[in-house]
Amino acid sequence: MATIAVLGTFDTKGDEHGYVASLIRERGHQTLLIDVGTLEAPRLQPEIPRTEIAAAAQADLSAIVAQRDRGQAVAAMTRGAPVVLARLHQEGRIDGVISLGGGGGTAICTAAMRALPVGFPKLMVSTLASGNTAPYVGVKDIVMMPSVADVAGLNRLSRTLLAQAAGAICGMVEAKVPTVATDRPVIVASQFGNTTPCVTRARTQLEAAGYEVMIFAATGNGGRTFESLIGSGLVAGVLDITTTEWADELVGGVLNAGPTRCEAAARGGVPAIITPGCLDMVNFGEPASVPAKFADRRFYHHNAQVTLMRTNPEENAELGRILAEKCNLSTGPLTVLFPLGGISVISAPGQPFHWPEADAALFRAWRQHLRANIPVVEYPGNINDPEFADLCVQELLYNLQKRTPVAR
Repeated sequence: MATIAVLGTFDTKGDEHGYVASLIRERGHQTLLIDVGTLEAPRLQPEIPRTEIAAAAQADLSAIVAQRDRGQAVAAMTRGAPVVLARLHQEGRIDGVISLGGGGGTAICTAAMRALPVGFPKLMVSTLASGNTAPYVGVKDIVMMPSVADVAGLNRLSRTLLAQAAGAICGMVEAKVPTVATDRPVIVASQFGNTTPCVTRARTQLEAAGYEVMIFAATGNGGRTFESLIGSGLVAGVLDITTTEWADELVGGVLNAGPTRCEAAARGGVPAIITPGCLDMVNFGEPASVPAKFADRRFYHHNAQVTLMRTNPEENAELGRILAEKCNLSTGPLTVLFPLGGISVISAPGQPFHWPEADAALFRAWRQHLRANIPVVEYPGNINDPEFADLCVQELLYNLQKRTPVAR
């Protein structure tokens, strides 16, 4: 029997949380009711009251209630709820968490969920789940379920969806993860559809060499998660094949991973290799989403929801400078590898993004700004050639064997 935290604003959504809690208990699990409401009396009696959440945020709840300032109330609960939930997890008092919310509730409760480790069951039923969920999910494994209608009363639609949500969180805590005895060191790799052949071949070889390989999609949130895991200290080596998120960060695409992408391995001294995988493309949504200022650029329609724009020589020169500066932060063994025959599937000769001059600008600037004692290896073919993957593995294994800081 597990204990599932039912977390939410019990003043406005107490009936709905109570309904979910009752269904969880019918499944044989216990519930721990946690109230993060502020402005009205709770409609559901909690085991952990809002005063405890406010105290964790060092906030004066009575003053917030007196002012009836919803923004201040949400901010206080957003600070306090993560502290309380993290403590409950550390004490072994909860095995999963579920919440239901609109804008304020989603902000508060996903902040609390982000304080919990990856692998801990987390489910957020939200009016915001069909939009951009990145600010709510962050780099954690929060399941966002659309509420479809507002979380406002129990009716034939909400009862159905909330019953499914209760079943989902119960299923998550009941799931048994097969135990695999392994002490293999972890290597993380970055991948995009346009670099999949390279990463797949490299992964097979690294696994054969005794490593466990975890692959992260270079989709913005994937890159942030990649960096977060490296920074956790759990990673032995980094296969950063796909640095494409920097193109979106620089030019304004939708899959950027922020200005600290490519820093975690460097600052942590983790043995690594890095390549310019897919820096030839900036990601947008459907064609109508591309800003008008780019009308005369070269595009490739990957699918109905993804439009790729080719980076030009000027942008690539700046990308080269930026990536060199990230590499220059390195305190551990690092090798830079350049595939001179194309940095993605579609930049190979004869493909729509083939533009040797743009690639050359990238390579030239990267070399120009790179610290002199960081080795650069050039390969004459495409990034997805088997030989290039082999070269990446060779260099990473060499760096893993060194495991000593590079002199600066």
